[in-house]
Amino acid sequence: MESNVVRLTKTPTQASVSPSGAPGAGLVPSGPEGPPAPLWVRSGRAVRAAVTHEHTRTAARLAVRHGMYVVGGTRIVARRTWEARTATRYERMLRAAEAAGNYEVAAEWEERGQRFRDARHRRRMDLLHSPLDAARGVAVSAGMGVGSLVALGVVMAVATKDATQVVTPLMATVEFINVLITIATVVWGPALTFGPFLALLALWGVGRHQQAAPNWALPAAVRNGEGEPITPSIVVKALRDLGVPALRNAIKEMGDAGAAMLSPITIAGCGVEVDVTLPSGVSTIEVQNRRRKLAENLSRHEHEVFITIPQAARTVRLWVADSGALDEPIGPSPLVTDETMTADYAKGRAPWGQDLRGDAAAISLYQRHLLITGLSNQGKTAALRSLALWASLDRRVEFRVADLKGAGDWAMFDGLATVLIQGPTDEHVIEATEMVEGLVDEMNRRIAARQADPTVVFDPLIGIVDEAQVAFMCPAIDDQKRPYGGAKATSRYFMAVRKVHNQGRVVDVLMYEGTQDPTDQNLPKLVREGAHTRASLALGTEAQAVMALGEKAVNGGAAPHLLRQGLDKGTLVVASDGIEIPKGQSSITVRTHFIGDEDARAITDRAKALRDGITTLHVIERGEQRDPLDDIAAVVGTAERVRTKDVLARLAALDADAYSAWSFMELKRVLDDAGAEPWKSDGVMVVGRDRVARALANRDDDGSASAA
Repeated sequence: MESNVVRLTKTPTQASVSPSGAPGAGLVPSGPEGPPAPLWVRSGRAVRAAVTHEHTRTAARLAVRHGMYVVGGTRIVARRTWEARTATRYERMLRAAEAAGNYEVAAEWEERGQRFRDARHRRRMDLLHSPLDAARGVAVSAGMGVGSLVALGVVMAVATKDATQVVTPLMATVEFINVLITIATVVWGPALTFGPFLALLALWGVGRHQQAAPNWALPAAVRNGEGEPITPSIVVKALRDLGVPALRNAIKEMGDAGAAMLSPITIAGCGVEVDVTLPSGVSTIEVQNRRRKLAENLSRHEHEVFITIPQAARTVRLWVADSGALDEPIGPSPLVTDETMTADYAKGRAPWGQDLRGDAAAISLYQRHLLITGLSNQGKTAALRSLALWASLDRRVEFRVADLKGAGDWAMFDGLATVLIQGPTDEHVIEATEMVEGLVDEMNRRIAARQADPTVVFDPLIGIVDEAQVAFMCPAIDDQKRPYGGAKATSRYFMAVRKVHNQGRVVDVLMYEGTQDPTDQNLPKLVREGAHTRASLALGTEAQAVMALGEKAVNGGAAPHLLRQGLDKGTLVVASDGIEIPKGQSSITVRTHFIGDEDARAITDRAKALRDGITTLHVIERGEQRDPLDDIAAVVGTAERVRTKDVLARLAALDADAYSAWSFMELKRVLDDAGAEPWKSDGVMVVGRDRVARALANRDDDGSASAA
């Protein structure tokens, strides 16, 4: 039935109402799609489709681009020729120096320009005499040439006794000149034909090298700035368009000599580095605050441009990464690849990663407290653990570790650390607090020993608290109503950390803390400022960056808050005198090596092989009746013999309430009563594993027990 339906439609040229006003006038029968469009409409559509087609636009860009290469190359060559013949270059450099406020350089360029004008004037005056001199020179040269040829002919005639040889050299020269004229006659025609094309090709090459074409006509990669090399002109243009009026006006006055602000652009790792001396009236902070815009002007992402402040006044140092280079991972840690590597806590440096220039970044841990912070899941624990793994390869270093996340990140230190606490509960915070208080007791003991003997040397003792914000935020209170967490003078954890920070360094008792998302509540000011080495991964705000690294580092260009969360994992900004920082800067950005759990276990296995054997205390039991002989056996572990002072330190870490007040006399009394007397070995008193084990076996056989 639908095929029999006739619809009424308006034709494009007919009105809907006829002049007579009759209903239905101006309507004609039509098929389902209406009448065909007029020819001129279809032609217009075809032309429009052809003109707007991508192939047409590509061809148009190609034609315009290569045509403008020739035009731009001609302009560039003409400008270079004009500058070579006039004092324009000196005037431009003079204006640039004046705009930059460097009047000494301006005076030097003015002097150079005057010398150029004097030399040009002398050349022009010499031209007045040059025709006569040239004619005289030609005549003299021709006469000397003919005379020389005739003299040569005379010599040949005498030698051959043939008078006709006198003119032989002269005729040979004439024939040679005739050959040259013949060659020039043959070459002249093609040279006139192809010469202009060769000249256009040379001009095209100059324009292509300088990209002398409109931006819309350039190739897509160039238009998007992908892989665009950093050149002086690009840097100057980026600074000019930065939105700083004083800087823009100064560069305009400098003209093309805006590059006079720049030092040589040097390759620095996976990018380039350049120092920019700002004109008078432009402060470095104005450039720092526009980092994103500067990066976009340089056709880079914000994280690929770093701005620091060197020692030179009114100067900023730009490091610009190659496009996409910072997204490439760095290689494995030398701790993983070199199984023979050892460590020296006092003189060595831990291989932490690479700086932005691709150079190895190694840090000294000697007598430096450490703080690493950042947002969650950015690689804080891995960065902190890698330093501890390196230090573990020095057999003298003792570790006491509290992992308040409890996810097993530090499980490989079981059998290596003397204390290992793993868990996020208030009970674990209490244990961690008592562990740090044990560091304070050991520190005080060492200080007393140092006062008695200034030459005494102590083995390093490193206390590590990962996820320290859990301890600061803990609401638990002890029996004396003192809080474990918080940032007041009554806080046990806070005060213990402060005491270690204040005096622990000189006797090699150190505190390493890792914390996330710092605030004044979960990372108090006095604690964060007590760390000698401060490092930060990606953070949310500049205020947090100041908390993590300090105002000096942030004012000097440190910007962990500009690192990309989730993308810049393991990249941290470090402020420390233990790592080599470029001269004049207050911080350095390091891309740390990642060491996985399996590789970490392999490293700790090597570290355990360097030691006699360590029994790790996992849980600090409090308030129970202690058995001293059992506890001595536990802290001696599998080592054949342990120095008595180490046994005392381990007992204090095991239970500070029971053993912190013990001296050698109390230890000797318990061992003598059990028949496991300590003895002197290599000049020091030691406790033997076998003697303690034998005493325990004999006691058990007798059914006796020692009282605490």
